[in-house]
Amino acid sequence: MNGKLLSLTDVLKKTLFFFEALTPSELTGHVHKRMLQDLPREEVEEKVGLCLEQHGCFNRDDRGLWHLDLEGSKENDQFFAILLKKGEPQSLREMNRTAAPKKSNTKTKKLKKIVSDEGNLISDGRFVQLDNGNWGLTEWEIEAGQYSLKNLVIRALKLSPESLSLSQVLEKVGTWQPAPQGAVSAILRKYPFFEEAAAGLWSYNPVTRILYDELLKRFTVALKRQKARWQREKERMEKRQQVYLRRLEEVDAARREAAVALAERMEMGHQKEHLLTQLAEKDLLLALRKKEIMSNREHIRRVENKGDSILHQCRLWVRRARDAEDEVRKLREAFSKNQGSLENLFLMLQNYKEKEREFRTRLATVKDQYEDRIADMQRQEIELKERTDKEKQAAHYDVKKLHEQLKQATHNLKAALGGQEELNRTLRFTQSEAKRLAEENRRLKASLRNPFIRMILSAGRFFSGRKKAAEG
Repeated sequence: MNGKLLSLTDVLKKTLFFFEALTPSELTGHVHKRMLQDLPREEVEEKVGLCLEQHGCFNRDDRGLWHLDLEGSKENDQFFAILLKKGEPQSLREMNRTAAPKKSNTKTKKLKKIVSDEGNLISDGRFVQLDNGNWGLTEWEIEAGQYSLKNLVIRALKLSPESLSLSQVLEKVGTWQPAPQGAVSAILRKYPFFEEAAAGLWSYNPVTRILYDELLKRFTVALKRQKARWQREKERMEKRQQVYLRRLEEVDAARREAAVALAERMEMGHQKEHLLTQLAEKDLLLALRKKEIMSNREHIRRVENKGDSILHQCRLWVRRARDAEDEVRKLREAFSKNQGSLENLFLMLQNYKEKEREFRTRLATVKDQYEDRIADMQRQEIELKERTDKEKQAAHYDVKKLHEQLKQATHNLKAALGGQEELNRTLRFTQSEAKRLAEENRRLKASLRNPFIRMILSAGRFFSGRKKAAEG
């Protein structure tokens, strides 16, 4: 087949078809050689295990070996027959276009439906997919050159039900890949899962292979652990060596500094002797210069005192000038503030005058309204007095009328001694009417006791009294 396999599933299908049964560790080795080289072996083994578990075309036996199911699904038999007849990989899209004529029938529809079901093809062990999207058969063109000589020897011994001699093994391996006899013999003698059943007859023991892989894996893990331990020990020793080298450099530097200090000390002794002789010569000159310096200092002191007094006078005049300037500045600021406040006060006075004028206008208006209200209240008071007098007269008239009706009813009661029931009814009616009139009288009196009416009456009396006083 032209092209590379598309996915991990296709690589596993090809490998299991060639070797028939392998452990997950063996499959991981073959997969790691062909793809996923950038991942560590542990992650590749995990991905291989997940892929084997997910697809139904891979089966595991009791010994832990994985096999490829080549029976497949019956729905894909027609597509298998087409690929077998074509003899080369085919594209699903091209087959769909060619399998759909202008006048469609049931056969072409069925074929189209089967070919378009890619999920069944992925889980079918008979088919593999290439990186260009074409589909082929697993049994086509076994790439034996991609497998090592050890795997080819295992394949040859597994295909034979009986033990094989070295020449027979070499002959079967040669059908896949040419190999020297010495290399095949070295491989048979190197690994313990190649057992020599008799003199010159070899067989393959898969159980021993599983144990060998497990021991090799454990040995590899232990070797990695020991390597990491040696690496840590090496790093610790290198750090210790660096510390010792640093200390040795410090000691060497201290020794060189001590030698330099000793040489400098000897040189300083010679310089000290030379300086002592020079100091003895200069002491005389210093004594002479000392007198001259003392006289110069006295003169400088007198000049400095005179300068300080002049400077003090200048500072006093400067301070007085600054104080005068500050006072003038403050007076100007106060004048500007007073002028601004006077302007504000004048504006406020104008506003107050305007407000006073408005208040007087409003006061006159309120006074007129108040006089109108007083006149209305007086008028209402007179009306209320008239109504009260009328209601009192009406109530008095009603009471008088009720008394007359009561006398008439009493007279009628006395006249109608035989009609006891009629008399009682009339009496109850009269009592209810009297009660209603009494309630009406009480309501009128209560209306006279109303605070609002009393306030109106008192206000009317007050203004009437003032009016009479003004007129008098």
